Amino acid sequence: MNAATEMPTPLIFTDAAAAKVKQLIDEEGNPNLKLRVFVTGGGCSGFQYGFTFDENQAEDDTVMEKGGVTLLIDPMSFTYLVGAEIDYQEGLEGAQFVIKNPNATSTCGCGSSFSV
Repeated sequence: MNAATEMPTPLIFTDAAAAKVKQLIDEEGNPNLKLRVFVTGGGCSGFQYGFTFDENQAEDDTVMEKGGVTLLIDPMSFTYLVGAEIDYQEGLEGAQFVIKNPNATSTCGCGSSFSV
């Protein structure tokens, strides 16, 4: 029995999000790219989400892998993202990555910033 496999997933990275990131990485032609998700101060609600590609993994990053995509989260951002879901949605308003964060007490209208 392995205790590590029994731990709940700290973050949900949906199949749609992983597939879109994989597509974007394939378009870049650099298989070493990883998706870094982070939280910074700013936005209309106090904190905002950010996404970037990164080739470097820090020792203290939380690492998740899904569908051939590696997701990196720094320790500070991880505290705000525990239990969150990262999804990719296409709709009438366009296509975008969406974070559903149970730690957020409020979010702005566009969903890119939040408060705790």
